[in-house]
Amino acid sequence: MLFLDNRGITDPAVNLALEEYALRNLPMDNSYLLFYINEPSIIIGKNQNTIEEINADYVRDQGIHVVRRLSGGGAVYHDLGNLNYSFITKDDGSSFHNFTKFTQPVIDALHKLGVKAALTGRNDIQIGERKISGNAQFAAKGRLFTHGTLLFDSAMENVASALRVKSIKIESKGTKSVRGRVANISEFLSQPMTTAQFRAALLRELFQCEPEEVPEYRFSDEDWEAAMRLADERYRSWDWNYGRSPKSNIQNIRKFASGIIDVRLDVEEGRINGIKIFGDFFGAYDVAEIEQLLAGVPYEETAIRQALASVDISRYFGPLSIDEWMGLLLPRD
Repeated sequence: MLFLDNRGITDPAVNLALEEYALRNLPMDNSYLLFYINEPSIIIGKNQNTIEEINADYVRDQGIHVVRRLSGGGAVYHDLGNLNYSFITKDDGSSFHNFTKFTQPVIDALHKLGVKAALTGRNDIQIGERKISGNAQFAAKGRLFTHGTLLFDSAMENVASALRVKSIKIESKGTKSVRGRVANISEFLSQPMTTAQFRAALLRELFQCEPEEVPEYRFSDEDWEAAMRLADERYRSWDWNYGRSPKSNIQNIRKFASGIIDVRLDVEEGRINGIKIFGDFFGAYDVAEIEQLLAGVPYEETAIRQALASVDISRYFGPLSIDEWMGLLLPRD
């Protein structure tokens, strides 16, 4: 494994662009680890409706960046007290949804620091009942990244104020607030350390050598130029980060094992004129393909099943059956 140095950049658009550039372009005869720290930001999951996930007034007043990532899952808050990691590897066909494979080295490193962390639920690292890390994945053309947050010394009042959490999510977790279920790793250390010292400690454990001895892949000038173009073209784009929600006259939302799925349909004269799928689910394939397949299809079960006959729905939404999908699209209650 080689380490990727982001030169201490804290611009979330650049850091997400570096991650995507590395995934799509670096030689896959090695795996890679990227660390980055972002200025105050909300990082939106690929399939989420940005406007509904953020407290827009608070975000504007505080100057918080809003940037959409490539991976699924839910919105997360980043600031200078939050260390983010990304493992970039070949996609061996069995690693998507296998969060244990990638989080266990991080958990082991935390244990060495006396922090009794464990992977819980779909994709969270927790200390007891309190979350210190959320993780997500993205796969493309035989390549995979698995990335996560590590709340080290983050401003918890911003975590709670900047995000809107759907009541369906709060009810499913049996919790009352964002602030009540998250924690900073610094609270659990026997000896205080800075974020920089924490980063060095993780490098030491993950590579089993001193930080200055960690093997690196050094981005060339051409790599940097391409990543900066990607930051401008995608991660600073309003269309990418916010997008336009099409008109809809039907909305169905439900919580599944794979996460929340929220379907908006524009049905005219019995046909699906438009469909948009939102949510915090994890899927290996782009749900835009499902949206395209259903455009123009009669809004009835036989026609929808026929349109999706060749589709493995679980590749788009995680562990979800076609019958569960039909129950969401055409609820009977």
